[in-house]
Amino acid sequence: MNGLFITFEGTEGCGKSTQIELLAERLRASGLTVRQLREPGGTAIGEEIRHTLKHSERNHSMTSESELLLMNASRAQLVREVIRPALKAGEVVLCDRFYDSTVAYQGYGRQLDLEVIRRIIDFAVGETRPDLTLLLHVPMAVSESRRLERAGAATPLR
Repeated sequence: MNGLFITFEGTEGCGKSTQIELLAERLRASGLTVRQLREPGGTAIGEEIRHTLKHSERNHSMTSESELLLMNASRAQLVREVIRPALKAGEVVLCDRFYDSTVAYQGYGRQLDLEVIRRIIDFAVGETRPDLTLLLHVPMAVSESRRLERAGAATPLR
């Protein structure tokens, strides 16, 4: 594949979206074609899955295993429909989260078996792996303040 695949990881409110936007602007200014994506989402199917996972009133009884499989269903669609074709075309792909988030949230957060998670991720992404993953870190108080600010519940810490 001819392109470059960069993923951004970190807690809510750590600045992933901001840094992706800044990098995309810089890369476009240097003449590169850049595609910005997010997980879950990025395709019609992925956006439906995102809604189910993050916003559906009916998902409160979702099991951790279902969550894992839905995340990777969205990911498999994104890889095959968008990421691989973009990389083949020589584009730079910037993605807000990828499989490291699944290891963190479903593995360490939901306590699912890490080996099972790795096998499911491997099936979903195949040989498509990031060339670079950037982990953004801010103090938890900053992350929480920004998250609450987005929800309209607090004044942000800077």
